[in-house]
This record gives sequence, C-alpha cells and structure tokens, in this order.
Amino acid sequence: MKTSITAIIIAIAVIVSAYLFSNAFKNRNQNNDTISVTGSGSKNFISDLIVWRGSFNKKSFVLKDAYAALDNDREIIKKYLVSKGLQQSDLVFSAVTINKDFETTYDTNGNTRQQIFTGFTLTQNVQVESKDVDKVETISREVTELINSGVEFYSNPPEYYYTKLAALKIEMIAEATKDANARAKSIAENADSDLGKLKKSEMGVFQIIAQNSSEDYSWGGSFNTSAKKKSANITVKLAYQID
Repeated sequence: MKTSITAIIIAIAVIVSAYLFSNAFKNRNQNNDTISVTGSGSKNFISDLIVWRGSFNKKSFVLKDAYAALDNDREIIKKYLVSKGLQQSDLVFSAVTINKDFETTYDTNGNTRQQIFTGFTLTQNVQVESKDVDKVETISREVTELINSGVEFYSNPPEYYYTKLAALKIEMIAEATKDANARAKSIAENADSDLGKLKKSEMGVFQIIAQNSSEDYSWGGSFNTSAKKKSANITVKLAYQID
C-alpha cells in the first residue's frame, strides 16, 4: 500500500513538472517573438527669446573714484541701449564686484619679494532678456559704438532659447512614435506576421543642435544656445509582440 502511494505521488510530481516546464518553454518563446524598432521625430525652429550679457569695469587707486567712474559708464550704457529701442525694464545690472589688484615683484633668485598695490578694479555686468530677438542681436553687434563714448564694454555672444519647447517636445514624441509604429508594421508584413500588443516603449534623449551644422549629438542630450535657428531631434524605441 505504501509503495502504491509513493508511486502515485511520484507520477503526480512528474506530470506537474512536465506542465510547468512546457508552460515556461511556451512563455519563453512568446517573449522571444518580439520586434524592437526605433522611430525618430525632428523639427526645425527659430528661437523666440534672446539673452545677451556684457560687462564693463573701472580701475583707480581710490575706491570712491573707481565707483564714480563706473557709475558714469553705467548711465552711458543705459542711455545707449534705451536709444536703440530697449526698455529700461529689459536691462538688469548686477551688483558691483570689487577687487584689490597687486603686482608681485621678485628677487634675483626668483623668490617673491613684495606685492605692490596697484589699485581697485570694479566690475559690473548687464543682462538683456527679450523676445525681440532680431533687435537685441543687432545691438549686440553694434555695441562697440560705446567705445566712442569712452566706455570699454565687453560683449558676450547672445544665447538663444525657445519658450514653446515643452509643446514642441510632445509633438516630436508623437511623430517619433508614429514613425516607429510604421516601421514595426512594415517588418511584420514582410515577415508574414501580425503585429501584436506593444510590450515596451523607451524614449531616447532630446537633442537640440544648430541647423545645417556638423554639431555632434551627445549621449546625455545636446542643448544648443548659440544658434538662433535650431534643429530638435528625439527617438522612441518600441517593442511589439509578434503573432
């Protein structure tokens, strides 16, 4: 009797094991019957926001004199930019930074002998942020005219941005997804198969580069701010079940 029960238990265990193995094998094949495709979406656009920065400084042995000279330059710069069509509200002047300058002298052995105070250097930055991109871009090129007023103004290259980037990104994701889906359908049809359920989706990095440039894409995503005309690109990877 005991032997019969043992045989029955062994038989049941064999049947269950066989079922589990066959089911696992079946699921494994199902998981492998997938195709992965990558679609892309791209858009060209023109920046609608410009940020331009510049700086100016004055130097004097007397701190008060240096500040007075810097204050005079600031007023000249402000009047110049307003005369070019900017609003005073577009101009943001930073706090003044103060540096004490020294000249180091050395002995015949190259060792430091003393540091001689050469004066105070005061520096101030100005930033312009505007949606009138063309106007500010032109001003940034013509600002050297300030030299005729005795102002040494150091202009930085403008930075260009797009305020509708979030909406643009959504539009591009939809385009990339549609492109990937079309690729998957084409592959399935050519393989005499039917496209099944979507199993997995992954979005690639968002890239913004200058239009018609040789600028490289970055693995972490590029975000060009030096060009007014830009190209955006995004990829979407989809994995489908094949029936």
